[in-house]
Amino acid sequence: MESSVLIGPEALPALAELLYRPAVTRVFVLVDSNTSRLCLPLLEKHLPADYCLIEIPAGEEYKTLDSCATVWNTLTEQRADRHAVLVNLGGGVVTDLGGFAAALYKRGIRFVQVPTTLLAQVDASVGGKTGVDFQGYKNQLGVFQAPAAVFIDPRFLQTLDPRQLKSGYAEVLKHWLIADADAFDQNRRLGWLTDDWTGIIRESVALKQRIVAQDPLESGPRKLLNFGHTVGHALESYLLTQPGREALHGEAVAAGLVCESWLSVQRGLLSAEELDKIETFVFSVFDKIAFVGLETNAIAEFARQDKKNAGSTINCTLLNGIGNGVFDQPVTVAEIAESLRYYNRL
Repeated sequence: MESSVLIGPEALPALAELLYRPAVTRVFVLVDSNTSRLCLPLLEKHLPADYCLIEIPAGEEYKTLDSCATVWNTLTEQRADRHAVLVNLGGGVVTDLGGFAAALYKRGIRFVQVPTTLLAQVDASVGGKTGVDFQGYKNQLGVFQAPAAVFIDPRFLQTLDPRQLKSGYAEVLKHWLIADADAFDQNRRLGWLTDDWTGIIRESVALKQRIVAQDPLESGPRKLLNFGHTVGHALESYLLTQPGREALHGEAVAAGLVCESWLSVQRGLLSAEELDKIETFVFSVFDKIAFVGLETNAIAEFARQDKKNAGSTINCTLLNGIGNGVFDQPVTVAEIAESLRYYNRL
């Protein structure tokens, strides 16, 4: 399941080596309307002259089967065979959707991830999860399919606005909370901005790879990576139904980190002092997501569709102290709603 991950200035030249191999019959590049304009110029000199560009609109609302159809239509019209390669150039929407589309076309063609956002570089592009949203639920359709390789060039982060950069930082923070208390303690004193993200990306990718290697198909320890996501996905999904109120994935996850840390306190797993440290760090980076108390039950209902659930049980990852995640912790919709009310009062 594990793919090679190259990080740094050597990543894109290494991608070119892969794409120019005789075994590759044709190269297709999937972009969205943002990465086409901002990121393709950096990649283009590493691509074969006859590559075919496929573009979808930018935004979570386009992470759909309709966008997959755009990819499949182009691959079919261009007579792509099973030796073609799809290069996914973008953030989490492009890497998730592109991987899913490649995995299904002709029962699977190779794809590579070239993540351009911090969120995709530290999380979405690594680990072989692919998928699209369906009927308003996050990643409702998907398969585990490892990319041929992942090529991470931190220079792409220069194309991001601060809001997108922060969104990715939520996943970095999640990694520290579940598995690296020392890094959490050190970085909460340093603040989130840095001139060079390479070290943080390397550490986050290595941590995620260690967890995924133990459990590629998410039957056990890989569920640790879902900390913040049971509540976060519910909040993100709900706000997607409210035009003009959409939250970025990392913004919703940051709220989920607070809510699920509070649930950890209620279970006697996390101390009030540790919760205070987490809240202080989260709110030093992220603005609070606005919703009213009357919406909490509706938001919490979205958690019933969470992929970690078993029957009617909502399985959550909680913290048994900072740096020590524990998975398969059953929570109720009522408890999730209460955690959202707690967050809303802060």
